[in-house]
Amino acid sequence: MDPFIQKIQSVNNLDDAIKLLQNEAHITPKLQEIIDFTIEAHEGQVRKSGEPYAVHPILVASIASHFSKEEDLIATALLHDVVEDTNYNLEFIEEKWGDDIAHMVDGLTKIDEIREHELVPSSSNKKLISSAMTFRKMLIASIDDVRVLVVKLCDRLHNMLTLDALPHNKQLRIAEETLVVYVPIAHRLGISTVKNTLEDLAFYYIYPEEYKKIDNFIKEHQHAIQLTFNKFISSTKKILEQNGFDLNKIQIYSRIKHYYSIYLKMQRKGVNIDEVLDLLAIRILVEDDIDCYKILGFLHLEYKPLISRFKDYISTPKENGYQTIHTTVFYNSKIYEVQIRTFEMHKVAEYGVAAHWMYKSGAKQQPNLNWLRSLEYSNDNVEEFYADTKEDLYSEEIVVYSPHGDTFNLPLGSTALDFAYAVHTDVGKNAVECFINKVKKPLLTELRSSDIVSIKTVDYAIPRCSWSDMVKTSRAKKQIRLLCTQRLKEIDELTGRNIINTVFSRTIPDVVTRYKVESLHKIPLILDYFKHVKHEIEKNIISGQGIVARFKIYTSKIRKFKFDNMIIYSNFSINSVSFDHCCHPKFADEIVAFKEGNKVSIHHKMCDKAYKKIMSKEEMLFCKWTKDTLYQYKMVVSLPNTRGELARLLSHMSQYEGYILAVDYGREKHSYRQYCDIEFEMNNSNVDEVRRFIEKKAKVIEFFSKKDAYK
Repeated sequence: MDPFIQKIQSVNNLDDAIKLLQNEAHITPKLQEIIDFTIEAHEGQVRKSGEPYAVHPILVASIASHFSKEEDLIATALLHDVVEDTNYNLEFIEEKWGDDIAHMVDGLTKIDEIREHELVPSSSNKKLISSAMTFRKMLIASIDDVRVLVVKLCDRLHNMLTLDALPHNKQLRIAEETLVVYVPIAHRLGISTVKNTLEDLAFYYIYPEEYKKIDNFIKEHQHAIQLTFNKFISSTKKILEQNGFDLNKIQIYSRIKHYYSIYLKMQRKGVNIDEVLDLLAIRILVEDDIDCYKILGFLHLEYKPLISRFKDYISTPKENGYQTIHTTVFYNSKIYEVQIRTFEMHKVAEYGVAAHWMYKSGAKQQPNLNWLRSLEYSNDNVEEFYADTKEDLYSEEIVVYSPHGDTFNLPLGSTALDFAYAVHTDVGKNAVECFINKVKKPLLTELRSSDIVSIKTVDYAIPRCSWSDMVKTSRAKKQIRLLCTQRLKEIDELTGRNIINTVFSRTIPDVVTRYKVESLHKIPLILDYFKHVKHEIEKNIISGQGIVARFKIYTSKIRKFKFDNMIIYSNFSINSVSFDHCCHPKFADEIVAFKEGNKVSIHHKMCDKAYKKIMSKEEMLFCKWTKDTLYQYKMVVSLPNTRGELARLLSHMSQYEGYILAVDYGREKHSYRQYCDIEFEMNNSNVDEVRRFIEKKAKVIEFFSKKDAYK
């Protein structure tokens, strides 16, 4: 743990807390007044750990002042609990210390209110979902001033440092919430000290056994590790000195990766701690940018580098401003990660967004927060929101270029279509093909760092509904879903119009324009509503028609025509049904039906050819699959490696009259759990309901419907 954080953790009385704050910040008369007020306002209040409550806001202010010397931010940290926990209100703070501090305190109070309202009790099993909702609302609530987030992170850090005073269930809930909600924010704001500490503290409470194993290993090998570091640092200093560098102007730190980072690497690679290659790392700080590259050159000439592990974030910084050269080298049969940066870059890397605050002529300069505003999602699917946001906030990045040399930071694994949406929403919607390094490639081609990408577009949007799971960025996913939702609504609206016009085509052409019909989009989806609309139009037009026309309407009853798994409802005689070759709709896909004389042609609802026919107002009929429609699903479940577990799961599934299509049972030797791929059919189209049913008997790793014809 960082020495400063350790010092914070050791303080539990007012005198020591005030001394620590005085060491970190210049205490102006204004701050002294607020310190005195904070102590008075919280008089008589104590924390669960037993110390006076005022110790907490003073230490939060100490943490905040470690990252930023900005007076109003430190003042806000001191006052952050006053409105919620004392008799003083926001108007008092505004009148006493101004609207800037009051505005930030209000933002922090709103976050606490949202958390209190949205977070489920610790006894619930829905912690992750509710935390994701808290995450979304917290971002949106505090989006106008990023300083609110910085203070909240400092507040959460101190709470995590004193978490041992709470009961176990609350420790677990708060640790999980920290890992899901606050760590990604700290990562995106670039405050690595806070991010790493929060991760390790949460890791300690959520996975105590795994934490203990890593801790024991590090402590057991501490002496050997330090000796290894000393040799490598000594060798590195010698190389730099021989090449003309003044060691008095350079700092070299040795560091072991923090525990949670080690744990994640062990999980990703499936290795033990002693197999984590770059457990050992050093950081070299220099004065000038060019020296970073000179040192890199000398180290690569002396030590054998792992070129695949080289990253240059100086020439292409991360979106949060992070700049460092990363390289990994062999020395003395061991592997070391080396980070090279300037002292100024180090400040940005450690303090993140707080390092950007500067005041010139009274104007407040804040860093670009477009990434934060882009997370205001319109959908309310919490799991989807969390998954998408996690991908954007907490993943490795690549840097790609436009043909004009503009740089774009994208998550690792991004496709050319992700790049298109990053350039502009309309470029993504209208993209038809791409060129990567001047070579024509598919839009779903995965990009690599330093690729030059060019996108060719058309003058109309192209919905690609099944591609939302194939792109990486939340922006691309959101826009694809939004476009498809709009297209589906348009298709249902126009299909409803065409179906009603076809019903009355014998008597009144384009009847929908004469008689206003509400909710046209429901007509192709709900049979009863379709019949209701037909009946209402008939009542309106019968009185004004002659005997022949009335007779046609009276005798033009809707009849049901069944062909295998397809049902057509029509007042025309239908002899046959065929499936068009252009889109190959399969059983249970969403479909539309076109009347061609006495025949019916079936298309997938999202077929381009069908869309043109719908727009051309071709005659259409109400169609649906038979009631005994079966919906296909695929899942990966984790089962205990004990006799009869698979049989029990399949027996459970039989209650839903499910049909098993395929089972792939992966058995791992000496493993307690094993994984099983199962494909099956059920007479239920509700994916969430089916998943919940399965989860009663098995841990579901992956679950999705196979209904989309384009997957």
